[in-house]
Amino acid sequence: MVRLAVICLYLSLVACKPPDTDILVFAVANAPSVLDPRLAGDAVSERTNALLYDRLVTLDEQGRAQPQMATWRALGNDHYRLSLLPSRAPFWNGRLPDAQDVAATYRSLLDPTLGSPHGGALANIRTVAVVNDGDVDFLLKKPDPSFVSRLTVGIVPAQAATGRDLGRHPIGSGPFAFVGWRDDGGVLLRRRSDGQQVAMVPVADPTMRTLKLLRGEAHLLQNDLPSELYGYLAGTSGLTLEEGPGTTFAYIGFNLDDAVLSSRDVRAAIAHAIDRDAIIRYLFGGRAHKAESVLRPQHWAGASDLLAYRYDPQRARDHLRRAGYDEQHPLTLSYKTSTDPFRLRIAHVLQSQLAAVGIDLKVSSYEWGTFFGDIKAGRFQMYSLAWVGVNTPDILRYAFHSESVPPGGANRGRYRSGEVDALIERAERADPAQAAQLYAAVQQRVHDDLVYVPLWYESNIAVARGLEGYVPGHDGNYRALANTRMTHVQSN
Repeated sequence: MVRLAVICLYLSLVACKPPDTDILVFAVANAPSVLDPRLAGDAVSERTNALLYDRLVTLDEQGRAQPQMATWRALGNDHYRLSLLPSRAPFWNGRLPDAQDVAATYRSLLDPTLGSPHGGALANIRTVAVVNDGDVDFLLKKPDPSFVSRLTVGIVPAQAATGRDLGRHPIGSGPFAFVGWRDDGGVLLRRRSDGQQVAMVPVADPTMRTLKLLRGEAHLLQNDLPSELYGYLAGTSGLTLEEGPGTTFAYIGFNLDDAVLSSRDVRAAIAHAIDRDAIIRYLFGGRAHKAESVLRPQHWAGASDLLAYRYDPQRARDHLRRAGYDEQHPLTLSYKTSTDPFRLRIAHVLQSQLAAVGIDLKVSSYEWGTFFGDIKAGRFQMYSLAWVGVNTPDILRYAFHSESVPPGGANRGRYRSGEVDALIERAERADPAQAAQLYAAVQQRVHDDLVYVPLWYESNIAVARGLEGYVPGHDGNYRALANTRMTHVQSN
């Protein structure tokens, strides 16, 4: 409520100005850091790159491959031919992307000197061969019936694929062209269809982002706001709010190499001590849905029958006693999070809920770079993060396979299970129907082992002023900007 009081006071003291009528201003929590689709690892960079670079295929809401630049056919169980569509868009310099560009892009992704975060998911590629100007063959080391769904990295020009200049000076064939970097670290883009310019402006503080929208200094916000601000904006004249289910999966991670957290009883006590319904109701305003796995049940590889670790304080205390903790021997744990105000609020609610069953949770917050560096290095007992824009079951290898312990992937909890490794490897060779069953079994095993505490899927919410046609994508993407129209509605 303090934020609302600040907003109301500020608006009463400062006159609103009309929004800029030429440039669509999209206020974001963080600016994109790299505009090379092969190197982008953070959510806003990947979402921005999807505007700048077209891909061979895209994934629908069930995670199934759909043609974007190319169609495909299997010439064998380890041989795929991708054929570029005649209707594909040209690069911004007018040249049509060809097979050489596709081959150069994917060969560079396999080059360890590039250091692409996408390299692991493509490691099964043995050879990328140019057939002719419009056809490219991918030969695999072993069969993979789901291989085409991995071809989602933006295509870059062949002459640029050997360097690293694209990150600051991009050139692609997507619906937007790069205009330049802004002084504030943001970027200016130009829609190719009509010249409409879009500025992505970084504003870290959610209250300031809200004020920019209310004062007409921004036209669009998406996600990363506390629930009370969404409630306030939803009731404000001149604004439109669009909300839909999301794939952003929040969880509490454990260091399974830690002497205390290696006990499943301790992890189960934590899971049963957390009242997710209360957090979703009071902190999210209902704009989230309980989750049991990183993949939504609606995904083709999702698991729909995972039983929730329900809120049960007495059961939590029973698990603690079995682990050797009680009033005379209390349990103290450390929990790391970022300095984001909303994430800190969640952390302090978790701290209170765990205290009610006898767990003393010490919360520490760090700026993003330090926090994320500690998590990757294993310098934690507990932490909270979210997987953003998850579309493929590759996440299960990346997050849970024994070979994915950092720096080999994102198995940050140091989880090691020969059974899970074998299920993942079998799924990667199986036809889609069998793979779905195997991936569901992976999620069941991970859930049973309490590798993490699953929390919720956060809804995608966009608030706009003077715009028509913007609806956030199911994975939080920005692709609706390609069809968004400014209506030049004035501020109140």
